Amino acid sequence: MDLRKKRILVTGGGGFLGGHVANRLRQSGCNQVLCPRRSEFNLVREADVARLVSSYRPQVVFHLAAAVGGIGAHVRNAGAFVYENVMMGCQLMEMCRRIETEKFLIAGTICAYPKLTPVPFKEDDLWNGYPAETTAPYGLAKKILIVQSDAYYRQYGFRCVNVLLVNLYGPRDHFDVENGHVIPSLIRRFVDARARGDQTVTVWGTGRATREFLYVEDAALAIHRAAERIDTPPPINIGSGEETSIADLARMIAFKTGFRGSIRFDANRPDGQPRRCLDVSRAKHLLDFQASTSLSDGLDRTIRWYQASRIGAAA
Repeated sequence: MDLRKKRILVTGGGGFLGGHVANRLRQSGCNQVLCPRRSEFNLVREADVARLVSSYRPQVVFHLAAAVGGIGAHVRNAGAFVYENVMMGCQLMEMCRRIETEKFLIAGTICAYPKLTPVPFKEDDLWNGYPAETTAPYGLAKKILIVQSDAYYRQYGFRCVNVLLVNLYGPRDHFDVENGHVIPSLIRRFVDARARGDQTVTVWGTGRATREFLYVEDAALAIHRAAERIDTPPPINIGSGEETSIADLARMIAFKTGFRGSIRFDANRPDGQPRRCLDVSRAKHLLDFQASTSLSDGLDRTIRWYQASRIGAAA
């Protein structure tokens, strides 16, 4: 599909991932990229979804809007995360089916995988158990959209694409200590600690849990290619294929931000899923995609952006 000729709707286009995807689409020659804000259309409300779809009549949809955060946010907002993510995705897909939208891409999550999935996670393992308890409401909400997209494809021929994303990071992320994802949260903790002269930074969990991280611009490229090349619902893992422990990540960020104090791991806080790392062979085969930004380089770029934004905000 030549996306340059299509009227494209990007939900969450004002957010972290959505903003990068929208920028990539425009830079590739797409001149009809629509990014409505939540203040205009609240996708949890059926009337707003109907008004959005009837007003824009999108030919292609990138559904990237989500209620999500770090482990702390998942624990505090479990009910809201499951409700809002199910309602946004299910209603939007149904309204787009009714107007015969040509393609509907869904940004899924690695949180949908069972808690004890063998590493590396293969797409065929997705249904082999219950997700990690701390992020299960969010993971299952995203998982139901895979079920819906498969059912719509079989009954209506509605073309859906599902990508399963690992932990993303990069410029313009949400650097919130309490609600942010692990990398932006740690960057802010260490930058703030250095500025205050603190001698210790506390990190949630034992540090033994592992995660896989993908630079957001690499993710935007993979999502763009998936929309161009894929027409069917079976999910595709999108990641770097590299596993990093939270302890190693924290030490790396501390060094890169200039923090020279000690790191304390709080074992009373949840680790979440013990290990996370994807088999990315399907993405390489179908999308010719392989992450090009190393974790070290991506962290350097992200830290530089955050420090520059702090200086700009202070000014």
